[in-house]
Amino acid sequence: MPKTLTAEPRAGDLAPDFSAADETGRVHKLKDYRGKTVVLYFYPKDQTPGCTIEACDFRDRHEKFSKKGAVVLGVSPDNASSHENFKRKQKLPFPLLVDEDKALCRLFGVWQKKTLYGRDFMGVVRSTFVIGPDGRLKDVIRKVSVAGHAQAILEAV
Repeated sequence: MPKTLTAEPRAGDLAPDFSAADETGRVHKLKDYRGKTVVLYFYPKDQTPGCTIEACDFRDRHEKFSKKGAVVLGVSPDNASSHENFKRKQKLPFPLLVDEDKALCRLFGVWQKKTLYGRDFMGVVRSTFVIGPDGRLKDVIRKVSVAGHAQAILEAV
């Protein structure tokens, strides 16, 4: 019997179906990417040090992802204008999906309680989901360590 969606999607599950606009307003739907591998990475905030390093690592490997038939999509709760500025400043060749209402973050289970300097708050847990051409999650990486992450995902695709 096939696995179905759990509270926190896991490898082998059907990926949660999603639809979200990017920085230009273009809507991206998971079903539009059937037959391709999708690298869906969630990050906390545009223009912050760790998020910039991660985005630039995906940028620097973008051509290799494309040659493997993989599409890279970044997601954060920032608005379209913030994404547009981040994308332009860092010369990012892939779409950044807008998730201001955190619906996509909640769907993938990455909007969670975090603690920093003894203060609790809700935020994005840096995570990457590799969705296979069949719509199933091939890999789920939570609490991503930025250094070397994009390269590891490229090797896994």
